[in-house]
Amino acid sequence: MPLLHEIAHLSHAELLTPEPEESLWFCTEILGLTENGTVGDSVYLRTWDDYEHHSLKLTAATTSGIRRTGLRAASAEALTRRVAEIEAAGLGVGWQDGDMGIGPTYLFRDPDGHEMELYWETERYQPPDVLRPALKNQAQAYPGRGVGVRRLDHVNYLAAETEPNGRFVCSALGARVTEQIRLDDGTISAQWLHFAQKSYDLVYTNDWTKAHGRLHHLAFATDTREDILRAADICLDKQVFIETGPHKHAIQQTFFLYVYEPGGNRIELCNPCSRLIFAPDWEPVTWTEAERAKGQAWGLATIPSFHTHGTPPLGRTDA
Repeated sequence: MPLLHEIAHLSHAELLTPEPEESLWFCTEILGLTENGTVGDSVYLRTWDDYEHHSLKLTAATTSGIRRTGLRAASAEALTRRVAEIEAAGLGVGWQDGDMGIGPTYLFRDPDGHEMELYWETERYQPPDVLRPALKNQAQAYPGRGVGVRRLDHVNYLAAETEPNGRFVCSALGARVTEQIRLDDGTISAQWLHFAQKSYDLVYTNDWTKAHGRLHHLAFATDTREDILRAADICLDKQVFIETGPHKHAIQQTFFLYVYEPGGNRIELCNPCSRLIFAPDWEPVTWTEAERAKGQAWGLATIPSFHTHGTPPLGRTDA
């Protein structure tokens, strides 16, 4: 299936946390995000190379997880066409007033129940003097704090079944599968999907518990691969739990570090943050169960918690 180029990019995510003060500390002092406004129980934060108002909305809640993912359409006309496809699939919720920094949004859900919003109108970030970059083609000065993540890279959802979600994202949003895992019984257990040249923006992984609507991880891109090594030392010093890595994935070849932020959500720090795919006729790369059993690219075994930890925890929902 060819790319339609009607979704410009993954733009932001709303992350829920039962530990708002500690999670905010993690976002600003460990990740190096910059605060850019508050509304009620939510804090808006941005990576230094994001042209929009915010990259992450951190919201205090009774439990962890992801509430909403934002996608920016490629044009006003593309937004209209994608909304029509979403409604035809029966998964639309309806138009909403825009959040801080963005115009009207169309709210919808994927087949597993993850909430998403699609929009066109946006506010370009205007940095205050203290954050004004020396180079005018950079959105914000490098903060020089914590890891200093460059952008929100991708969202990895847990889903009761991967395939229906992949089909929906391809048919309704115009995405394409770049890589996937097929088990011996024929089940597609994970898919990596992209909207433009970056090799993945959204990922679906089968939830072994068969639960719906959970988050596997949120990923932030670093400027260099060495930043991942520095991040591991920062997390070690600041007593942030390191789940696995640094290491290199076989799928997508991403150099990675996985940590848990204080609210319990898994966060990935990644670089290279997705390969670039220019082939208009790209065919999905399919990995077998035997190939995945070999572990990561350099032989690190996939740890058990990678298949069992998700947010919100089982039995918990946001009130």
